[in-house]
Amino acid sequence: MELFFRLEAGYLGIAAFILITTLFVTTRPFMAKGSYKKGLFFVGSVMSVFIGMHYYVTSERITGVETAFHKGEKVICESRATRKVAQSVTIEKSNKWNLNDHMFSSPNYSREFFSARCIEFVPVTLN
Repeated sequence: MELFFRLEAGYLGIAAFILITTLFVTTRPFMAKGSYKKGLFFVGSVMSVFIGMHYYVTSERITGVETAFHKGEKVICESRATRKVAQSVTIEKSNKWNLNDHMFSSPNYSREFFSARCIEFVPVTLN
């Protein structure tokens, strides 16, 4: 459950704001009676589905990235430290990278990377 809140905290905040806005708008005098129930149900349902889908896709990506890392394959993570050059970092087990609690770390690199923000490296072959 901690991973869910860690991944979806921003989206949960946005969804709460949208639900509060929906409640505010649907309780105005110009709205039909009972529209707040319909509005909150519809908007809440849509937000729940979107957040659920995002969590599913992200958790599947985490599983794929961590499985690839444990197999010794390359993983690419975005480096937000530098925006001009080398915006991605290639992570390999053979280069002294470790994976602890969904975080990639290395004694040779100054920062850690969350596995949810990484992708598996898939080499492209041209025929």
